[in-house]
Amino acid sequence: MTNENRLALGEAIQALRSRMVWMLEDNDAPELENGEPEPLQPLQLPPALEYLGNCFGLSPLEQGVLLLCAAMEIDAAMPELCDRLQGGRNMSYPTFALAFDIFAEPSWDAMSSERPLRYWRLLEIAVRDSLPMMSSPLKIDDRILNFLTGSNFIDRRLASLLFPLGITGKGKKLSALSPSQQETVKEIRSVLERADAGRSLPIIQLLGGNTACKQQIAAEVATSYGRSLYGLMGELIPASNAEYTEFLRLWQREEYLLVLVLYIDTQEVMVEGSRGASLRRFLSQNGGLIFLDSREVKIPPNRDAVAIEVGFPTPKEQRGAWERLLASKAGDSPLRLAGQFNLNFGEIEKIAASAGDREEEERARVLWRHCLQRTLPRLDSLAQRLEVKASWENLVLPEEEMGLLWQIVHQARLRSRVYDDWGFRDRLNRGLGTAALFAGESGTGKTMAAEVIANELDLHLYRIDLSSVVSKYIGETEKNLRRLFDAAEEGGAILFFDEADSLFGKRGEVKDSHDRYANIEINYLLQRIEAYRGMAILATNLKASLDTAFIRRLRFIIDFPFPSEQYRQQLWKKVFPSALPVGDLDYVYLGRMNLTGGTIYNIAINAAFMAAEQGDVLEMEHILAAVRSEYLKLGRPIYESEFHWDGKVAAEDVYAFPEAINSQGRRSFQ
Repeated sequence: MTNENRLALGEAIQALRSRMVWMLEDNDAPELENGEPEPLQPLQLPPALEYLGNCFGLSPLEQGVLLLCAAMEIDAAMPELCDRLQGGRNMSYPTFALAFDIFAEPSWDAMSSERPLRYWRLLEIAVRDSLPMMSSPLKIDDRILNFLTGSNFIDRRLASLLFPLGITGKGKKLSALSPSQQETVKEIRSVLERADAGRSLPIIQLLGGNTACKQQIAAEVATSYGRSLYGLMGELIPASNAEYTEFLRLWQREEYLLVLVLYIDTQEVMVEGSRGASLRRFLSQNGGLIFLDSREVKIPPNRDAVAIEVGFPTPKEQRGAWERLLASKAGDSPLRLAGQFNLNFGEIEKIAASAGDREEEERARVLWRHCLQRTLPRLDSLAQRLEVKASWENLVLPEEEMGLLWQIVHQARLRSRVYDDWGFRDRLNRGLGTAALFAGESGTGKTMAAEVIANELDLHLYRIDLSSVVSKYIGETEKNLRRLFDAAEEGGAILFFDEADSLFGKRGEVKDSHDRYANIEINYLLQRIEAYRGMAILATNLKASLDTAFIRRLRFIIDFPFPSEQYRQQLWKKVFPSALPVGDLDYVYLGRMNLTGGTIYNIAINAAFMAAEQGDVLEMEHILAAVRSEYLKLGRPIYESEFHWDGKVAAEDVYAFPEAINSQGRRSFQ
């Protein structure tokens, strides 16, 4: 509390106390020459009380009532004075009746629930059954008392619902905005300045996938008007009528007391639910400046709204920021980092500083790793993060298919040069991502190829959990897909849609509502996959089942063929780790078996366990026994001629016969 406020409040309370004492000691007021009683002189109100009067439209009487209630909390002599002035009937508290006696021009409507004192919850009336409202105790609201005494903090009843964003009026600085983001700030300010003075301000609906960017833009706008920004999760707006009314009044009061702007995150609010109704009700009844982070909440018809797209700094701006911060040790890091990741200037500055003074190669690795950590998407509920281990050495494919996989890698690395330096981004605003389809039989290497690409690019690989994405409830699948793509948009992940035909299947003829909503899901996917700027890989065993509209939106379509005998020999040679003791294996003989790479891996692991169980090196007998077991699992016919090698016949599946266990607890292969 400043000295000025303390002095003004103290003088006002002293004047009020003197007036009450005067009323007690001199029942007859001094008269003027014409015989009329001398009128009571108006009190000199403190600045904080005058501010409340201007904000909430308080009359002089209502301001006096507030001062009387504040004096009750501050001046220890006030309870006794109140009791004496009200006849010594144990009424040591302020009442409307007492205020009407003390102040000039009493007005009955000051007690109305529609007048500011009660409407804005500036004071509370402890109504008792035996007392009329005129004689009921009055108590000033704690938040208002704190404001009058110079302690201006947000109401404790709202503190658990709201959180400060950006500049809070205490000198905090926001990270610098890029030129493109500054243009967005100017656009929003232009909209607000064109708004009619006598109407509510338009709701600023912020579009885009990154909440941090939207909050930064909103905070910059609020600061430019000398206001502080507070955030609210839309689902926390109360639904019951009493709680909602209390919340609305308290927030509107804080808009005046702290000069606030509200940022509402409505990503988890369903339009049709009760929370959606509460949100629309709140928006329709609050005329202050509101930023709405939402893509689907409907704006009430009585409020104007403006939708504005908010994004990261452009890739060219990000690249320039990297170059300025890294200076002479930049190397090709700005090109690679700006091409892969989406970051704000503040994040770029922190990451660049964290790399420290290292050699160029080591610094590039540290920068990439920190960018990966910063953009790690929150996909745990919708996707499974795969631990990437496969490399090009593990992959066996024809030369043409390998070349296409390398093209995917090169396009991911050189996006910034082609899109920005060579101007393609200025001509396109869709199709800037990399979408590829891997088609082929199960076990032909589609998942491994996705791992190899992620390993080469040093990116996270997320396999989409279709059971979590697809929902039987209308609109939920699209909502989950939007969350999925938005979370991966910052560039640190590759989305891998395994069994993609179940999600990207053909649209059918509409015969009922189920067909119509299924087609809506496909239509949404078509739009989203084209707008997605990251990398998405689709894998399917049923290429013909995919909707043909996806074909145009795919940058690459790679067919994974069934491996020929030559490639099967290479697969057998690469399948066993170097630490595994291997005997004399006939790779030519093994290559003659019609097996996919995935099946060969399964056989290799089973054979290795058989060898470990016997404490022996891996021999052809173990492999042929594992092949027989795999054939039985797959339901393939077993031709004994296939299992003849060097005059020996592989034993039947020993795991199927418990009696084959010898005295040492090991299975026999005889």
